Parts: sequence; structure tokens; C-alpha cells
Amino acid sequence: MLSMNIENVDQMTPKQEERFWEKFAAELANDDGSAAREHLQAGFPIYIQTDETPKNTIEKRFPDGRRQLVKWDLDGEHVLYDLPTTAP
Repeated sequence: MLSMNIENVDQMTPKQEERFWEKFAAELANDDGSAAREHLQAGFPIYIQTDETPKNTIEKRFPDGRRQLVKWDLDGEHVLYDLPTTAP
């Protein structure tokens, strides 16, 4: 049986993919931020969007408190500008 992981979406039947995205959306809706905190504590940046994030951009947060506003396209990530640093 096909594992219901994001890596397998292109191999899923339409019904499996529908179930996958429903489950994914439910998990996002109940996210408590613990995975993001763990990622930062491990030394890796995270990407977030809030109601205040400008359209078509993503905020990149670094473990040391630095923040950047970035956008993505087919050429990769582009830093638009640095945001005020927050306490780590």
C-alpha cells in the first residue's frame, strides 16, 4: 500500500490525494507550533505566513532572531528585505 506522505502525492489516486490534503489541512489547523520551535532549536530557519505577511511573500525566521521577507519563483528564493530582529 502507498504511504500517505507528501513525497508520494504524484503517485496517489485522486481519492488518496484528496484524503491526504484533507488530513494535511486538518493537521495545519491544529498546529501548536512545536515542530517549528524544534526546527529553530536545531539551528534551522522556518518559513511562515501570518495575516500581516504581504501577499505573495513569506517570512523567513532564523534561530538567532533575524527575519527576512522572501519570495519564491522558478529560480528559487529571493530576499526582498530584512525585517526587524526578534528575540530568539
